[in-house]
Amino acid sequence: MAVRRRVSAADGRAALAAWRAGGADGPEGRKTLAAAVRYCLEELAERAPGNSVEVRVPPYGVAQCIEGPRHTRGTPPNVVECDAVTWLQLATGALSWAEAVAAGKVAASGLRAELSDWLPLVGAGDGPASR
Repeated sequence: MAVRRRVSAADGRAALAAWRAGGADGPEGRKTLAAAVRYCLEELAERAPGNSVEVRVPPYGVAQCIEGPRHTRGTPPNVVECDAVTWLQLATGALSWAEAVAAGKVAASGLRAELSDWLPLVGAGDGPASR
């Protein structure tokens, strides 16, 4: 099933570029940050389709990803949660999964709540990371 995009690739790349340039302050910056976070969550869901892991970046968004047992009720057994800046650092490769977990910047619970195989999502430019 295709991921329903709410942030176009062009808008997502532009938001990431603005965030990298330090344009995430004030009300407009919050919109930029939200667009960048949602774009990266949508990228993850597209690259790792499935419903066994829920990735939460409050208050901006959530994505279900990675193949495996489908979760339908209550708190999912596999959850990853972090703040927006940490998520964007992970998505862009500025921070590794191991570093984020060791520093306590990511809360990951469950056997499948491990995203290192899927990160980074975007490369040094604004496009998808080559894997």
